[in-house]
Amino acid sequence: MSPTVTYNLFAFIYGAVIGSFLNVCICRLPENRSVVSPPSSCPHCGYRIRWYDNIPLVSYALLGGKCRSCRVSISFRYPLVELVTALLTLMLFIRFGPTLTFLALFILCAALVVITFIDIDHQIIPDVISLPGIVIGFAFSFFLPWLGWKDSLIGVLAGGGSLLVVAYGYQMLTGKEGMGGGDVKLLAMMGAFLGWRSILFIVFAASLVGSIIGVGLMLVRGRDSKLPIPFGPFLALGSILYIFYGSRIIDWYLGLSRLGG
Repeated sequence: MSPTVTYNLFAFIYGAVIGSFLNVCICRLPENRSVVSPPSSCPHCGYRIRWYDNIPLVSYALLGGKCRSCRVSISFRYPLVELVTALLTLMLFIRFGPTLTFLALFILCAALVVITFIDIDHQIIPDVISLPGIVIGFAFSFFLPWLGWKDSLIGVLAGGGSLLVVAYGYQMLTGKEGMGGGDVKLLAMMGAFLGWRSILFIVFAASLVGSIIGVGLMLVRGRDSKLPIPFGPFLALGSILYIFYGSRIIDWYLGLSRLGG
């Protein structure tokens, strides 16, 4: 096995292990419970999960997606989070290698995975992730030449400020709250890690995908559907698209604009 394949395999396994921990965060943070103790257990029968039943991806497959003790089905979300985190880690490692950029963006992506699933389940974005994330992203900017602390600081202000203006504007026009403060802090965190240039792309991509899915749900469930659609997952998707494909998409769009002009 070549060194490149070995390193990539290690990155995938490492991501899956971190994904297992992120599952704990997703379950416990909304309930203000410690993510360190007590050890993981079955939510149905309380069976304490042994290490051999907690191997990322593998244990779920070997157990047939069921608890060893009570045989109640385990949510497919657990291996899904592990797989998504493993793939993101692998993609980041292939793209950036063992660099400080990889570490910074790995932390951002891990935070986005947790935020996405918590927002889907509870329609909240925990401050315990986004607020420290702003500080961590800004701290990294002093050591990342492609970012810089000024770009990061403007990203925080532009990210949080832009959504804050939209939220207040929507509320004044409709009298309803259309966007929570969690989304504002989330975009500020993204701006801290990715800089102010990322904000317009992230908001546009999130709005486009969110609109498509929202219209699709209305068609399926009917016009009177009042199902809340959290915006956090779409912002997270927009951020990940920017990391991996942002420059290509922007260049493609600018190329079309020149042709059209």
